[in-house]
Amino acid sequence: MTEAPPNGPSPTGDWFPGAATLRTIGIVSPGAMGSALGRAWATGGARVVATVAHRSLRTARLAEGLELLSGLDGVVAASDLVVSICPPAAAGAVLEAVIGAARATGARPLLLEANALSPDQVTALAERAASAGLDLVDGAVSGGPPSPDGDTVLYVSGARASEVAIVPAVGLGRSVVGDRVGTASAVKMCTASVYKGTTAIWAQALQTAAALGVLTPVLADLSEEFPAQVEGAGRRIAVAASKSARFVDEMESIAATQGSAGASPELFEGVAAVYRRLSATPLAALSPEEASTLTDLRDALDRLA
Repeated sequence: MTEAPPNGPSPTGDWFPGAATLRTIGIVSPGAMGSALGRAWATGGARVVATVAHRSLRTARLAEGLELLSGLDGVVAASDLVVSICPPAAAGAVLEAVIGAARATGARPLLLEANALSPDQVTALAERAASAGLDLVDGAVSGGPPSPDGDTVLYVSGARASEVAIVPAVGLGRSVVGDRVGTASAVKMCTASVYKGTTAIWAQALQTAAALGVLTPVLADLSEEFPAQVEGAGRRIAVAASKSARFVDEMESIAATQGSAGASPELFEGVAAVYRRLSATPLAALSPEEASTLTDLRDALDRLA
């Protein structure tokens, strides 16, 4: 595994050698993760542009601090690197929109596909980009939206992955994991299966315990082995439920990835079903920011009914 340079610009403020061609970064779209990635690069010295045209007021608030342009054509035309970070089901449509904008403006930015997709899915997107004359780097974010003192990591792979990894960013580790598109997404499919899979197990187990009237002894037992997880279970379940609709496609991609590797796909087909159920509960109507304020476990479980 090849590590990127240290987070952020050099002590003198100089741009790292090799990153000069990626001085302007376009974010599509600037939700919670996309905006935070943009700010990490902006703090490192890049110009970061985005658009919130036809987006919600929440997205506009999340994009504060980024340079906002009037539309996607402007973002693509201005950018050396265009980053797609959206719900997995929208990745194909976003790529087509970026290709259309590049064709309309004559731009040829490098693309970073940073969505939670299977290796096969991202390989197909790279082939589609190549047919339009655009290079694509595979990217996978591990962790929450980056913050200056956080530990979020961006894994990248592909022939031009090092160009992305070398761009300075504050609070965002970067790691090149291979020269083939699909490798970074393979990392994401494996890590997300643990992080989001265990959250689904906690939601299922604790909702069942509450329904059967044994939540108190179950929490006491689990606290012996998982004290921090029990302490934060309400918030963890609430936040996951608020994102559950987009997690369904991610879990199905994990199932397909595991199946292609010779493991059983049925496990994460079941996890996808859990998140599909959570997406129909009152918790799913909350924004992640609202859900993060719910720390009472019983309140969260009541909202799963």
